[in-house]
Amino acid sequence: MEEIGLIGLGDMGLMYAKRIVKAGWKVNVCDLPSHYEQLKEKFKDSGLNVLRDGHAVSRRSDFIIYSVEAKNIDKVVAEYGPSTKLGAIVGGQTSVKEPEICAFEKYLPKDVHIVTCHSLHGPTVDPRGQPLVMIQHRATDGKFEFALHVLSCLESQVVKLSYKEHDRITADTQAVTHVAFLSMGTAWKMQKQFPWETPQYVGGIENVKVNMALRIYSNKWHVYAGLAIMNPSARSQVKQYAQSVSDLFKLMVQEKEEEFTARVKTAGEFVFGKPTDPHEQPILLSDTILDQFSLSSVPREKRKPNSHLSLLGMVDCWYTLEINPYEHMVCQTPLFRLWMGITEYLFHNQDMLNEAIHSALHSKEIRVDDMEFCSAAKGWAECVIIGNMEAYQKRFEDTAQFFESRFAESKKIGSEMIKVIVNKTNK
Repeated sequence: MEEIGLIGLGDMGLMYAKRIVKAGWKVNVCDLPSHYEQLKEKFKDSGLNVLRDGHAVSRRSDFIIYSVEAKNIDKVVAEYGPSTKLGAIVGGQTSVKEPEICAFEKYLPKDVHIVTCHSLHGPTVDPRGQPLVMIQHRATDGKFEFALHVLSCLESQVVKLSYKEHDRITADTQAVTHVAFLSMGTAWKMQKQFPWETPQYVGGIENVKVNMALRIYSNKWHVYAGLAIMNPSARSQVKQYAQSVSDLFKLMVQEKEEEFTARVKTAGEFVFGKPTDPHEQPILLSDTILDQFSLSSVPREKRKPNSHLSLLGMVDCWYTLEINPYEHMVCQTPLFRLWMGITEYLFHNQDMLNEAIHSALHSKEIRVDDMEFCSAAKGWAECVIIGNMEAYQKRFEDTAQFFESRFAESKKIGSEMIKVIVNKTNK
């Protein structure tokens, strides 16, 4: 019987390993050699065959999946790749495929097949029905079908792409989306304000912003840094998002109502169609659905208008880059679907959109928040563009520390929110 190997037992690697062994495969796993004794004891009754290192896993496994951080993939494949079993299949779980493919081509023997993958969700999300990208880079059809057969235990929705297509699409669905939420968190931290305590952040759209921003900051910084900094397509998209936010904010400060309104609505029609004729099947998120997921102690009747600069900037970015985000739904994450859903809802609701435009131009109460958001977006974009992991880590951890006391509650609410979206998607 063929054996499956997992190199790296982080959260995603462990999720894969448990599901694959449950499906009846023999699964060999390893992590850092220094973790060997501890892991051997921890998983002695799990059915997993814990080995000392990647050499041991590579020599005996017929399908090997590297589950390591994107920034470490070159080093780890260089170490263990040459030990790969003759004729085996090798893949990886990284969120950015170009560095992974380069490492495979550089260090793997020529008689090895390359079939790589990417589950577009986190380890705590049920993989059933979620997108699973499969990339047949250097493999026979028979080997590709075998890899599909093994990973069918995830019950995910398979999307077949090239690695370049994958990186271009995930730059939008992950990297830029994350920068938007990261910028919100940094802006709130700079204001020394918890958004759930202020009237500008009450309502369904705001619940998504707050809960998803806190969900990101409660996770590990390197997950987001790697997929943004190491993805070449992300740099241009993140740069344009920050530029779009900046351009709109300048028009807001100058109160150039006609130019600002025309720019927002032109971008909106490009992405979503005219209000009376949307050109895509709407996601149909609404305050009715999302009001239940609130951290706010402020009564809804005390809600004040918000400019939604983060959403207006995203639509302007898509328009400027001529991106149709609906085409990227094949690689949607739960987070991206929520982001798309609230953006779509804003632009389909003309009263809400006009309220946001009026607030952006004339509400001085929200102007300070928008200034901090604009500054934060530029700062995050600079981290990505210059590829500074240390700066990214510091910005991330400084903001995360500010919100740490609410992580447990927001994570629980965020998970429930994602379940609603997942169930709605799978119907």
